[in-house]
Amino acid sequence: MIPPAVRQERTAATVEVRPLAEADLDRADEIFRVAFGTFLGFPDPRTFVETADYVRTRWAADPRAAFVATVEGEVVASNFAANWGSVGYFGPLTVRPDLWGQGIGKHLMEAVMDCFAAWGNRHLGLFTFAHSPQHVELYRRYGFWPRFLTAVMRKRVAGGAAVPGRTLYGELPAAERPGALSACHALTGAVYEGLSLEREIVATHAQGIGDTVLLQGAGSELDGLAVCHCGAGSEAGADVCFVKFGAARPGPGAADRFERLLDACERLAAERGLGQLDAGTSLGRQDAYRRMADRGFRTELQGVTMHRPNEPGYSHPDAYVIDDWR
Repeated sequence: MIPPAVRQERTAATVEVRPLAEADLDRADEIFRVAFGTFLGFPDPRTFVETADYVRTRWAADPRAAFVATVEGEVVASNFAANWGSVGYFGPLTVRPDLWGQGIGKHLMEAVMDCFAAWGNRHLGLFTFAHSPQHVELYRRYGFWPRFLTAVMRKRVAGGAAVPGRTLYGELPAAERPGALSACHALTGAVYEGLSLEREIVATHAQGIGDTVLLQGAGSELDGLAVCHCGAGSEAGADVCFVKFGAARPGPGAADRFERLLDACERLAAERGLGQLDAGTSLGRQDAYRRMADRGFRTELQGVTMHRPNEPGYSHPDAYVIDDWR
């Protein structure tokens, strides 16, 4: 979190940045909840996102890309970077509220920018509050530009019939998983050159926090994929299936493939006994957004994605992609 506009920026006491260690997880999680809960005006900020977990899941996915800032040896802030091949994004960046306005966020920004430089990502991004000039200005200083409103949407799960061609990554024999990852890489690379969700697919399975929906096409190509978090302890939270990333194979028929993918995600939620399906999309992907709204998805949270360089990446009208970079 970055300080409200009423705060004046000043230099903090000695700030040190280091990798987030397992022993830091409880403190980093507490700061994450209290920072967002305070900014959003929760009566009890500690209840923000309740049973969802953004800190432990992201640390477990790649401990080398998780950072904390300390003041006099005490953890006061954290930030996380994600490597999606040619695409990298970061967040949540959260600072203890009583230290807002002291420039601590800049130290954590430098850490994740070094991470991106080492990975060689071509397109970088983040999700932040569209109504906060403070957030937008901080990230603009690092070359990020606000481009698209992004709607984090949800709907009640209605169940639905089985979806032909649907399999789950977690149900595949171990010997078949490398081939499935290669097929996923081919699909995401067709959406945006070099885009890879292997990190998310493998981490979701390894942590037991969800599964990846795979939609087989008529030939050897995948028609779609969706990395889904399910239930408490994941980024979804209790009674929720959250589509962290989903994409339909581009080209003729992509809209129909996207509809099947949404069916398949809702089917997974129903099979897991979850009552709510959450999924976000950029309003730059106009038809994807319209189709989700027509299905009964309603926006619960709206933010802005910021991009470096100032280009759309895979957020263009012909892309049928679900994500929100939170």
